[in-house]
Amino acid sequence: MSNPNGILLHFVFFLVSASVFSPTWVASGSPTEEPNFKRPDPLCHFHYYNGGYDVRSKHYWVSAAFTGVHGYAIAGVWLLCGLGFGIFITIKNPSSSSWPFLKHLDHHYFLMFLLVLLFTLLAVVASSFVLAANQSTLWRTEKMKTTILKMGEHARHTIKQVIKAMAAMQSILLPYDPTTSLSLNMTNHRLRRESRAIQSFVDKSGHSIDQAIHTSYIAHLVTVTINLAMLVAALVLLLLHWHPGFITIIFCCWILTTLCWVLTGIDFFLHTFAEDTCSAFSDFEQNPQDNSLSSLLPCMDPSSSEKIMVGIGFTVHTFIAELNSKITEYYRLLELYEHSEDLVGVPKICEPFSGAPNYSYTPESCPKDAITVGDLPHFLARFTCYQHNYSGGECQSEGKFLPEASYDMVSAYSRSVQYLLDIYPDLKSLTECSFVKDRFSDVVSHQCRPFRVSIRLLWSSMLSLSIVMAVLVLIWVAKAYQDRGRCFSICSIKPQS
Repeated sequence: MSNPNGILLHFVFFLVSASVFSPTWVASGSPTEEPNFKRPDPLCHFHYYNGGYDVRSKHYWVSAAFTGVHGYAIAGVWLLCGLGFGIFITIKNPSSSSWPFLKHLDHHYFLMFLLVLLFTLLAVVASSFVLAANQSTLWRTEKMKTTILKMGEHARHTIKQVIKAMAAMQSILLPYDPTTSLSLNMTNHRLRRESRAIQSFVDKSGHSIDQAIHTSYIAHLVTVTINLAMLVAALVLLLLHWHPGFITIIFCCWILTTLCWVLTGIDFFLHTFAEDTCSAFSDFEQNPQDNSLSSLLPCMDPSSSEKIMVGIGFTVHTFIAELNSKITEYYRLLELYEHSEDLVGVPKICEPFSGAPNYSYTPESCPKDAITVGDLPHFLARFTCYQHNYSGGECQSEGKFLPEASYDMVSAYSRSVQYLLDIYPDLKSLTECSFVKDRFSDVVSHQCRPFRVSIRLLWSSMLSLSIVMAVLVLIWVAKAYQDRGRCFSICSIKPQS
């Protein structure tokens, strides 16, 4: 039987030289910059950021965060107005006689109390919506994070399977083909580095995402919870008519309202980021190469991955065709030596690849009685001449045409090819990036819409709470001036005459 060394070197060449497992898995060519966001970038003197979705770019993050500038700006104006108003009150100390509109408050005690009650109720309702939306956003974000990080875990698991198979191939081929064994060893080292890099990425990214998610969640939870406590305290102090305590509540809620506006801006930024992310995922699902995500993900160019898979298919197809030819030849020789009838039932090795030009992997097309290439040694044993059992011409007379050394070599190569077939689905998954596409497809189909809805609801609820709190604090200020210097009975609305 001819030496299959060249064939094995051929398919190993495809594995190594095509850099399927190189540490930098990127698509060939440069990714496009669509969609073009055209957002002001404070890092570039507020010129437009014309790039695409790129989480590695600080310009993308800053331009996306700047979309919440309305919330940040209102928070700043509100805080400055509070400082200015506090300084003015401290210096001027206006009385009812100095401000004509304060005189009108003396005749509307019941109306002012109703306004306080109404906007307090609205603030409680808005706070409830914020808490519910905050919880929903946390759950949706955690779910999406888990789905996306599983891509890295899947890639790492797949690489481990390939490492295990190639280590076995290396051990088998070492006595017969040290050069190929060395190539497999080098590839395994690169695979292990890649596996460690993926694990490091998953750990660091998972930790960073967890920090961001829980920081946002805790910030909303703490701010809104304290705000609810202040609302209840303000209503109680108003009914008890403890003026100094009520002024303290106004001061604290002015600060809390500033934080609410800041969180409103952050929520709008998160809403923008969610829209960008889901749009990028959707675009990637439709056109993986013409997408800005292609530079971030371990995906090869389709034409390159197809060439690699076709090359492996051609190699194995040729190798198995040669083996089947040799098996038929040996059976015919056996027929001559045993003076048998026409050869019937010659076993065939399963050919899992179709013919040219595609060499598609279709293991289900093998006949039921076909043998796997890994079981070839069992069938070749019938034709093998074991020198320790035979001498002279006994082997030839019994139809044993294959020397033991050749049998050992063919056995090693056939088992190596079987290992390659075993990991072929994993190789195909890695080169075609199918695990990434499947994850993104799941995110786009089942998670993106509820994820965007939950963040939009969080932003709108926070905006409503910020507006209501701003109005309520101003009503509290008016109420404080209305009640200043007057005597009230506990839980009374109008002052004593």
